[in-house]
Amino acid sequence: MTQTLIQKSFRPFKALLPGFIWKPIRCACTALLTPALFSYRTGHFLSSLKMAPVSRKGEPLPWYTYPCIDFLRCRTYDEKLIVEFGGGHSTLWWSQRAKHVITFEGDKAWFEHLQKKLSSNVSLFLVSMEDRLACVKQIHNLLATLPYERYDVLIIDGLYRYEMIDIACQYVSNQGVIICDDAEGYGFHEGFVERDFCRADFFGHAPGVVLPRCTSLFFRPNAFVFDRHYPIPVIAQI
Repeated sequence: MTQTLIQKSFRPFKALLPGFIWKPIRCACTALLTPALFSYRTGHFLSSLKMAPVSRKGEPLPWYTYPCIDFLRCRTYDEKLIVEFGGGHSTLWWSQRAKHVITFEGDKAWFEHLQKKLSSNVSLFLVSMEDRLACVKQIHNLLATLPYERYDVLIIDGLYRYEMIDIACQYVSNQGVIICDDAEGYGFHEGFVERDFCRADFFGHAPGVVLPRCTSLFFRPNAFVFDRHYPIPVIAQI
């Protein structure tokens, strides 16, 4: 395995110093450098300053956990159809990768803000949040007007999340996946427990968020994101 710049920098000290001196220094450096490098590499530090999920280069990220983002970014979506229940930086992220993104948003101010940033392969719809049943009906009606019957990725990250489960299960393709953010709440476990979906949980920190959380993927055994032909990526090293 290729040595990182940090490992190369400390190699002379390890060679010159006795073990009883070198080992405590190594432990202290590991304890201090690991969280700092994590915050820098992932963009967590910059996201905290900007109060928005971004990479270390300022590029938009979904507000999912970092393990889930790392998993998803290594898949191919060129011909995939995406549906989001709740839009944001994730809409921008998906639009750079997928064929078409359909996003439903319930906050008018955020809808208008987001609308100015979107590319031509995104369809953004404003839905009413005054009533749960009315919101669900409106989304069903809007989906019925679109030329697609099934979607490859559906993300539940806003609106009435529990009610979005039925819609997502109805419209997900046989090889598709449903992404549920903040999956430890909103009744996701109860909503999926009797359905024929497998589940993978991605625990960890999310951009600019202090406490760890969970993003879960619900899928059937032949889901495209778990295709064994995808190589295991090398995480960027410093």
